[in-house]
Amino acid sequence: MVGHYSHFSEKFPHRVAARASIPSAWQRTQEELSLTYTYQTVGHDLPDYLARHPVTGLLIAHGDTILFEHYQYARTDRDQFLSMSMAKTIVAMLMGIAVQEGAVRSIDQPAADYVPALAGTEYGKTPIRALSHMASGVAFKEIYDEASDIQRLNRMLFSWDNPGPAQVAARFNTREAPPDTRFRYASVETEVLGLVVTQAVKMPLTEYLRTRIWQPMGAEADAAWTIDTTGQETAYCCINAVLRDWARVGMMLAHDGAWSGRQIVPRQWVLDATTAQYPFLRAGTATRFFGYGYQTWLLPGTGGSSPCAGSMARSFWSIR
Repeated sequence: MVGHYSHFSEKFPHRVAARASIPSAWQRTQEELSLTYTYQTVGHDLPDYLARHPVTGLLIAHGDTILFEHYQYARTDRDQFLSMSMAKTIVAMLMGIAVQEGAVRSIDQPAADYVPALAGTEYGKTPIRALSHMASGVAFKEIYDEASDIQRLNRMLFSWDNPGPAQVAARFNTREAPPDTRFRYASVETEVLGLVVTQAVKMPLTEYLRTRIWQPMGAEADAAWTIDTTGQETAYCCINAVLRDWARVGMMLAHDGAWSGRQIVPRQWVLDATTAQYPFLRAGTATRFFGYGYQTWLLPGTGGSSPCAGSMARSFWSIR
């Protein structure tokens, strides 16, 4: 499993987002962070945490300074780590940039305005905003340990007879609720968002990632984004990057879309993306514990917009 998830891009076709010519600089403390914490009345420290948990890499940073960086299971700082559903948050950030640039006129437009192959389908009729909230109202069952729609989605996208991602998304075509009235986690909705961005900006998602986020933030290593059998990026998953670049993405969002003196993702978009815009999206309502923004989980007790580190505190890591 360790080898699989840190060498994912060697096993599957992908596109590459090339690193920056000059990486943004990390500082380091002279002495490594030493801290203790208590869990169930027992005291622990960071080496104890690593020994007790199957963590391949752990990096703790504050501002532009790395306080702690360790790897396990023969991994190193050159190994790429698989995003899983953090890719969803990246797609939402790319959508925000596309809106700022005018390639997407409004997120209240239906997806079919940009993806004609979805015309007449329930996902095609759904506004981009509702898709961003995982609130399309279209039936999609995402359960990982039993046969469900997520397995169907994966099989169709990676089969030799894949009809195309828009046609695959169109097969989930039963409406259960009006858009933006209920939350249901559904990876296919990110796939539709990825198609909207791709067709709106007229370039592959990986290229848009490279030119708008990866190089502007000063990534130190190439990233790889897995593509399906038609050559479309799997928008809901599978960006592969080194740990320090994941930390750059996290810090960029922690600073409301800015990093290394440059605004990369529009600040207001990041604030909107990390805010529960409707009561049904609030933490404790969307799910028993979490809330949801634009392709981003929201932690409890983080009700409104807040500056700077609030964005990171609310939500960047969208792994499921």
